[in-house]
Amino acid sequence: MKAILCRAYGLPDTLTLEDVPAPTPGPGEVLIQTKACSLNFPDTLTIRNMYQFKPPLPFSPGSESSGIVKSVGEGVKHVKPGDHVFTFGSHGGLAEERISDARTTIPLPAGMDFVTGASTMYAYGTSYHALKDRAQLQPGETLLVLGAAGGVGLAAVELGDLMGATVIAAASSDEKLAVCNEKGASYMINYTTEDLRERIKDITQGKGVDVIYDPVGDKWAEPAIRSLAWKGRYLVVGFAGGEIPKIPLNLALLKGSSLVGVFWGMFTQKEAALSMKNMQEIAGWAMEGKISPHISKHYTLAEAPQALTDMMERKVIGKAVVVL
Repeated sequence: MKAILCRAYGLPDTLTLEDVPAPTPGPGEVLIQTKACSLNFPDTLTIRNMYQFKPPLPFSPGSESSGIVKSVGEGVKHVKPGDHVFTFGSHGGLAEERISDARTTIPLPAGMDFVTGASTMYAYGTSYHALKDRAQLQPGETLLVLGAAGGVGLAAVELGDLMGATVIAAASSDEKLAVCNEKGASYMINYTTEDLRERIKDITQGKGVDVIYDPVGDKWAEPAIRSLAWKGRYLVVGFAGGEIPKIPLNLALLKGSSLVGVFWGMFTQKEAALSMKNMQEIAGWAMEGKISPHISKHYTLAEAPQALTDMMERKVIGKAVVVL
C-alpha cells in the first residue's frame, strides 16, 4: 500500500510517498481502508517533534480519517468489515490503510459522506469539549474566538452560535472573516488591521467578553485576557501562532477569571463516556444540518505535504482534506 512517511523530523517537504507493507490489526484494533483524511494543526507539529504525542519513527502523519473497515482484531464487537467509520489517533491517516484503536473508531451516521466524516469529530469534538465542559458557556454570554477561520476556530464559531452565545470572530483577513460571518459570528475583528482590545471594548461596550477560545496563543493571548469580563474564562486550546505566551497571573486575579486548559485528545481517553456522549450530539447536529465543516480544498495523497505546508502558511480556511 502507499503511505506518506515521516522518516526524520522536519518540515512537510521532507515527507515521502512510499510503498509499505499492509498492516494487520491486533487485539482491540481495527484495520481501515482510508477514504479521506482531514488535516489538523497538530499534524504539522507532530512531524516536527513538537507535539505532546510522539509516535516512533517512521510513521504516517494524519490524526483524523474516515474509511471502510477491512478487518478487526480480537475483542472488537461494535464495528465489523464493511462498516463506514470515523477514527482518530496521533498518526496513521495519510496511508491507504491504517490501524486504529477500536475505542476511537466510531460508525459514521447513515448518509454521512467520507469527507464530512473525516472533517467533523476532531474540530467539533475539541470545540464542544472546550465550550461545554471546560467553559460551561451559557446562552446570552459573549464568546471571542481567536484564529476563528481555522478548523477548530470555525467549529467554535458554529457551536457558540448554536449554544446561544454572541460570537465575536477574530482572524487575519477579511476573506476569512466573511466565512466566520456565514458560520454564525455576529461581530468580526481583523487583528491584522484593527486593535484587538479596542474593538472588543467597542463591541461589548466596555464590559469585556465572558469566554475566550484561543487556539493561537502568541501575541494575541495577553490583550485578549485583558479583555475578559468579570469571572471570564480563557480557554487554552493551542499555540498555532508560534510562541507559547507568558501571562502575568495578576490578570486572572484582577478579573476574577479562570485560565482553563483544553486537551481533547486526553479527554477522550480519561473521560471516554462523556466524550462519546459529546460525539453523539455532534453527529446529530451534523445530520440535522445545524453544523457543517467548511472544506477549504481537496488534496490527493501525493499532495499531502503541500496541504500541510498550506496549513503552516495560514492558507487554509476551515479544513484541508486528503481524499484517497
